[in-house]
Amino acid sequence: MLMQHYLTSLFEPKSVAVIGASDREKSVGNIIFKNILHSRYRGQVYAVNPQHELIQGQPAYKSVERIGGRIDLAIIATRPQTVPRIMEQCGRCGVRNTIVIASGFSEAGSSGAALERKVVEIAHTYNVRVLGPNCLGIIRPDIGLNATFTKVSAEPGDLALVAQSGAMCSAVLDWAETSRIGFSSVISLGVTVDVDFGEILDYLIYDDKTRYILMYVEGIRNARRFMSALRSAARIKPIILLKAGRHELGAQAAVAHSGMAAVPDAVFDAALRRTGAVRVQNIGQLFYAAKALSSKFHPRGDRLAIVTNGGGPGAVAADRAGDLGIPLASL
Repeated sequence: MLMQHYLTSLFEPKSVAVIGASDREKSVGNIIFKNILHSRYRGQVYAVNPQHELIQGQPAYKSVERIGGRIDLAIIATRPQTVPRIMEQCGRCGVRNTIVIASGFSEAGSSGAALERKVVEIAHTYNVRVLGPNCLGIIRPDIGLNATFTKVSAEPGDLALVAQSGAMCSAVLDWAETSRIGFSSVISLGVTVDVDFGEILDYLIYDDKTRYILMYVEGIRNARRFMSALRSAARIKPIILLKAGRHELGAQAAVAHSGMAAVPDAVFDAALRRTGAVRVQNIGQLFYAAKALSSKFHPRGDRLAIVTNGGGPGAVAADRAGDLGIPLASL
C-alpha cells in the first residue's frame, strides 16, 4: 500500500464543512458553499451556520462540533474576529485542516498580527493545519471540489497553479476558461501563516495528477524550506514562476498585501537560477508558458527555428534569442 502525503487530507478531503455558509447572495459563505454543491464534489459537505436550520436546501449545523462525523477540511468563511473561537472548536472535534478565507490579519497592522498569532497558537495546540488567511481557497477538479469564492471554476488538466494572490488565481482562471486549459490544482495561499510554498511543492511532487507547476510569489516565510522544495520539485516537474516586487514600489505593494518582508530581487533571482525553475516577468508570459505546457509539446533539442513572413520581425526575434543565449537552428 502506497503511503499518503501528510497534506493529502487537505487537498483531497473526503469531507468538507463550510463554516459561515449562507443564503445571502454574493456573500463569501454563499458563493463557496454554492460552488461546492454545484461542482459535483464526491465527498460529504456540511453547512455550518448557527442562525439557520437550512442553507441552500441543505441541513445547517449550529457549530462544527455538532456535525459528529470526521471532517477532513473546514473552510472558515467568517469575520476575522470569530476565527480564534472557531479554530478552537475545530481543534476540539478533530478537524485536520482549515482554510481561513478572511483578510484582516498581519497584513492589516499590529492588531491583525496579534489576532493571527492567536489563531496560529490555537491551531498548533490541536495540530490543525491552516491554509491562508486572506486567500481564495482551493480547486481540485479531479474530485469535483471548487472550494473558492470565485465564479469561474477550472477544467481538469495537469497544470497546478500555486499563488499568494486570490486575484491572480482569478485572472489565470478567467484566461484559462477561454483558452480551454485545465488544472490539477488551484491553490491560493494568502498570508501563509502555516502551510507554505515549501510544503505545497513537496505535495505536488508526489501528486500524479500534476505534471507542471505555475507559481505566483510575493514573499517567502521559510526561505530554506522553499528553496529546498523548489529545487527538488524542478528536477521532476517543470516550474514556471512569477514573482512580484522586482522594484521598490512593487515590493512595497507586495508587503502590504502579504504582510511579509520582501526579499531583494537580485538575491531571489540568483537563488532561483540554481533551482532549475524558470522565472517569467509578467502575467502575459505566465499565460504563454501555461499554454505551451498544456500543449504537451516537448522540444528534443536546445535550438530554435524562426519562421516568419517578414525579414524585420525575424531579425528582431533572432536578436532576442541571442540575448537569451538560445542557439538558432541551421535549416
